[in-house]
Amino acid sequence: MDITSIIIITIIVFIVAFAAFRLFDVKKKKQKLELERSARILPLYNKTESRAGLTAEDVLPFAQNPLTRYDTFLYLKELMLLDLFPEEYFTLIKGAESSLAVWLEFPTELDACPDEIEHVKRVTIDFDGRNNFIHYEVFKYRVYAPHWANGNWILGVVGPFFDDSQPYDFPGATFSRVSSTVDSTSPEEEVMWVHKNIAMRRP
Repeated sequence: MDITSIIIITIIVFIVAFAAFRLFDVKKKKQKLELERSARILPLYNKTESRAGLTAEDVLPFAQNPLTRYDTFLYLKELMLLDLFPEEYFTLIKGAESSLAVWLEFPTELDACPDEIEHVKRVTIDFDGRNNFIHYEVFKYRVYAPHWANGNWILGVVGPFFDDSQPYDFPGATFSRVSSTVDSTSPEEEVMWVHKNIAMRRP
C-alpha cells in the first residue's frame, strides 16, 4: 500500500470517527435537554398533586418564561385546567415565540435560549395562487457574549399557520439561520426561504 492510499484511508477513518462522535454527542445533549424541559415544569406537577392544588398565580411565571410556556400550556390542556393559563399569553404569537425559543435551545441549532426576542411581523403567502393563504410569524432575537452568535439581531420564522389556527397549534416549520440578520435579510425573504426549503420539504 502506497503512502497516498494510507493518507486517504486515515482521512476517511478520521471523518467517520468524528461523525460518529458528533452524532453521539448531539444525541446525549438532546436527551439531557428533554430531561431539563420536564424538570422545569416539575413544580407545577408537584403543586397539582398537593392538597393546596394549582392556582393561576402558580402558573404565571411558567407562562411568562418562553422556555416553559409551551409545555405549561400542554400540561394544563391535558389536565383540562386551561382556565389557569394567563389570557395575555394565550395568543398565537406567544405560542410561536415559545416554539422558537425551545427550538433554538436544541444543540444542533443555537444551543441556547435567546437573551432577547421580539415579534417583528406576520408574513402571509398565497400558498397555491388561489387565495389559499398561510401565515408565518417572524421574530428577531439576539444572544449576549460569550455566546458565539452574540451581537446581531437574527431573524427566526415560525409557521405555517392558517386562518383558523389556534394558539399553541404545532408549527411544522420553525427555523432560523444565524446568517439571516435584520441588516442583511428582510422578513419576507426569510419566510420565503423557510417556506421553500423547510415547510415544502416536510412529508
